Amino acid sequence: MHKTSAWPLALVYAALVVFASLFPFSGWRAQGIEPTVFLLAPLPPPYWTGFDVGTNVAGYAPLGFLLALALLRTGRGRWAVPLALLAGALLSLVLEFLQIYLPQRVPSNLDWLLNACGALGGALLALWLERMGAIARWARFRQRWFLPDTRGALVLLALWPWALLFPAAEPFGLGQVLERLEGALAEVLEGTPFLAWLPLREVPLLPLSPWAEMWCVALGLWVPCLLACSATTAGWRRAALTWAAVLAGVGVSALSAALSFGPSHAWDWLSPPVGAGLFLGGTLVLLVLALPPRACGVLLLVALPVQLALLNQAPASAYFAQTLQDWEQGRFIRFYGLGQWLGWLWPYATLVYVLLRASRRSSAS
Repeated sequence: MHKTSAWPLALVYAALVVFASLFPFSGWRAQGIEPTVFLLAPLPPPYWTGFDVGTNVAGYAPLGFLLALALLRTGRGRWAVPLALLAGALLSLVLEFLQIYLPQRVPSNLDWLLNACGALGGALLALWLERMGAIARWARFRQRWFLPDTRGALVLLALWPWALLFPAAEPFGLGQVLERLEGALAEVLEGTPFLAWLPLREVPLLPLSPWAEMWCVALGLWVPCLLACSATTAGWRRAALTWAAVLAGVGVSALSAALSFGPSHAWDWLSPPVGAGLFLGGTLVLLVLALPPRACGVLLLVALPVQLALLNQAPASAYFAQTLQDWEQGRFIRFYGLGQWLGWLWPYATLVYVLLRASRRSSAS
């Protein structure tokens, strides 16, 4: 039985679908709607668009693809498509039922059918690729390019561009959660005696200096490259992988800015400190291309906490808060959970993964 990154990717994607379907997770109440009403409603519903059809199908296609791929890679090829379809359809059905209790959401039997069709299409694509030999070629490619037992690193590297897509206060500044966490805790504890136990900040958060901003950008670019270097041996493949990560990070950052402020502002984030940080980060990447994988993992365990400490000592600007409001309440509401939680959690998941991998190596030696 093969170990495959498709299982963790499928689980992560399913969790993100749940976030996107149930956001904003507030206002839960019974609205006097029978749970079966939306299932028995006539088709098509009175209000639907081609965009709704496309997003519902496309939203579940990756889930069906990843589930079927995982089943194919673990020796359950006979049941790959039916089980992937069943899992996608059941997940969608549960989420449509839950949307009955969310005033900002409208359950729809058309959405459910389209989601199931998307899961089926993704599963059939995985089966077709397997029969065409593409899955076996990917397995050989992975063996040539990556070290054994690095599927966690591959999952994290695949998720990094998606995490960057959600607007960040600083370019490549994932994991800036302290200010929001403090506010959320204060809100939860308000009106209780436990609020007095909440530590008060003695020194207010101050904006990053240009020097600190440069280092935040450089380390934010360096960390995924170190993760890639820890998963492959030195050589031209490592160089190609790291520079592909650099280009992907810069491109996704520009795409995020274009989605937030318009295409004409795609490169407005590229200020002098950010440009210097990109240059510094690229230089740091060059310096580690010949290092052993374990040394790259050690450097990651140093660089990532330093970047998180710098980021979480700075507040988010009012301009950035307005950008978040546009994402959270505007046209990006369906993708809110997909990006924000990845942006918050990716650095911490990476730290945990590298620490666990290092501890396994130590115990094995």
